[in-house]
Parts: sequence; structure tokens; C-alpha cells
Amino acid sequence: MATTQLAEDLPGICVDDHGSAIGMPQLCADWVPNQIFWLVITLVVIFFILSRIALPRIASVVAERTGTITNDIAAAEELKRQAGEAEKDYDRALADARAQAQAIGQQTRDDIKAQLDTAVADADAKIAAKTAESEAAIDEIRASSVANIEIVAKDTALAIVAALGATADQETVSRAVDSRMKG
Repeated sequence: MATTQLAEDLPGICVDDHGSAIGMPQLCADWVPNQIFWLVITLVVIFFILSRIALPRIASVVAERTGTITNDIAAAEELKRQAGEAEKDYDRALADARAQAQAIGQQTRDDIKAQLDTAVADADAKIAAKTAESEAAIDEIRASSVANIEIVAKDTALAIVAALGATADQETVSRAVDSRMKG
């Protein structure tokens, strides 16, 4: 009787056939329509909150991120294209620099060869001049040595004739040495 009195005093408490309270009130069949009503109201409120506040914010964040990603991809493609062009320009500049270095090297080799040819020609001319001078000096020495030999031969012949005890005149000795020197 005490449980029946409790059920009458607190409406909504489920009691079994013996008048005792059921352990889980949410499973009480008397309360199911009330629970469904509040469940529907709660779901409608959550739906309106989500559809009016949360989902537009989420959609704007997703759209912003999608736009950012799209812009980043486009910027990356542009940077990739620019990097490709820069690499082509670099390769072209490198090839031009190599060609220019080859041209400078060839020009330098040509200049050095021309200078070397000029120096060799100058050296050859100096050597030829020195050779001509030397030959002239040798011819002079040869001519003077022949004259000196002739004088020495004449003086020696006079001395030999005098040493042998004979007398010879200068004219006879000169003719004898001249004829002998000619061959």
C-alpha cells in the first residue's frame, strides 16, 4: 500500500502489478509517448541549430579551404611553369656562356699564336741579321787572316832563307809565297 500511495503522490512513476516501482523509468510504457514528443522537439531544435548556425559555418570553412587549396594548386602550377622557364633560361644562359668561353679561348689562342708567329718572325729576322753580321765578320776575319798569313809566310820565308845562310830579296820571297798560296 505504501508503493501505491507513492504512485498516487508522484504521477508518472511506473509501478508493476504488485505496486512496486520499476527499476528504469525510461522503459516505462506510460512514458513512451512523452519521450517520443520530447525526442522529436529536441531533434527539430538540433536540426534548426545545425542547419542555421553550424552547417553554414562548416560549409563556409570547407568552401574557404577548397578555395585556398584550389588557389594553392593554381599558384603551385604557375610556380612550376615559372621554374621550368627559369631552368630553360638557365640552360640557355649556360650554353651561351660556354659558347662565349669557347670563343674567348679560341680568340686567346689565335692572339697568342699571332704573337708567337710575330715573335718567331722577329727572332728569325734578328738571327738572320746576326748571321749576316757574323758571316761578314768571318769573311773579314778570313780575308784579314789570309792577308796576315801571307805576311807571316813572307816574313817566315825570309827568316828561313836567312837562317839557312842565303840571301833573298823581298820581291822574290813575295812572288814565291803568292804563287804557292794561289795553288
